[in-house]
Amino acid sequence: MAIKIEMPKLSDTMEEGVIAKWNVKEGDTVEAGDIIAEVETDKATMDVEVFDSGTILKIVPGEGDAVPLGGLIAIVGEKGEDISALLEGGAESAPKEEAKQEAAEPVKEEASAPAATAASSTTDNGRVKASPLAKKIAEDKGIDLSGVSGSGPEGRIVKKDVEDFKGSGGLTKPVASTAPAPSFDSLESKEVKVSQMRKVIARRLSESKFTNPHFYETIDIDMKSAFAARKAMNEANDVRISFNDIVVKACAIALTRHQAINSSWMDDVIMEHGDVNVAVAVAIDEGLMTPVINHADKKGLLQISLETRELAGLARDRKLQPDQMEGSTFTISNLGMFGIEEFTAIINPPNACILAVGAIRDVPVVENGEVVPGKRMKVTLSSDHRVVDGAKAAEFLNTVRNLIENPLSMLL
Repeated sequence: MAIKIEMPKLSDTMEEGVIAKWNVKEGDTVEAGDIIAEVETDKATMDVEVFDSGTILKIVPGEGDAVPLGGLIAIVGEKGEDISALLEGGAESAPKEEAKQEAAEPVKEEASAPAATAASSTTDNGRVKASPLAKKIAEDKGIDLSGVSGSGPEGRIVKKDVEDFKGSGGLTKPVASTAPAPSFDSLESKEVKVSQMRKVIARRLSESKFTNPHFYETIDIDMKSAFAARKAMNEANDVRISFNDIVVKACAIALTRHQAINSSWMDDVIMEHGDVNVAVAVAIDEGLMTPVINHADKKGLLQISLETRELAGLARDRKLQPDQMEGSTFTISNLGMFGIEEFTAIINPPNACILAVGAIRDVPVVENGEVVPGKRMKVTLSSDHRVVDGAKAAEFLNTVRNLIENPLSMLL
């Protein structure tokens, strides 16, 4: 009996997934445990495996299509089995926009078309097989569909094929410009498809910014002692300690002394967390990922450095697992390496606070009545005023500053 394969929940915040790649095609035989597709979630690209052996009787969404949780993505069963009842029940699981338009104008296949032409986008009578949405996009862009290869079932052209088409031979409406050629190269306007990660970042940070009453406090830290301590530690070890590792350790210790900062707003209660799990923002092309260093207060600088490097590498390769990005109680965002001296960050829910770390500056400072060269770094704490008051935030920042300015105290 044929079985539906539905979009699984691959992360705690996932609401829909995008088919990044199909590893099978209709008619393929699969065994239980085979990876049939790669799905882009809001956090990472994850594998989808099949739990039953059989033949892939139907693939519903194409690559690049978004499918809601529980939506139908494929059907597995015995070859030749009637799946019409399952398809009728799963019609709403197809990608919404294209599914609706295709339902209004179903494609009529030639009943006598031989199997050898299944991968072609053109029928025997010369008509191009394409979804209504693909036709509309092609018309708007002036693309001749006869020059586009279809990736859909039986070679059908779908939305993604038209959007990805870059061939010059398919243009039927070239636009001739009568303006004089400029003496410089102009950038081309283009639409960039919003990834699942960017959608979730936009939604979560919008909710955070407009729901959580943010306030900001900045403190300037003398980095002279941190420079000397870091140099000594790096000369004594193969693992290189970064200034960000020092900030992570200082914050972790400070959080144990100021539990109000290590908290979350839970509507009816404020949850003061017992564990100190520090998330470190890592920039990738699609936005930011926040891998978590669990129990950071109990780890030394060397271990924090090793974990941060490993997690940052996995984040850039989009190989972080959901459990490596969950459970944070505090977040650090560092733009110092880009030369940004000071900025404010949006709180990463459900955290109550996030620390924005700026660049280390060479500045003149006054010591013992004399102007001498100094090294300073500004950090700004964004706090949820429902959880944290100004005085508590200030006390936390002063503790962080004292720890960084006296790095040996973090080793005791």
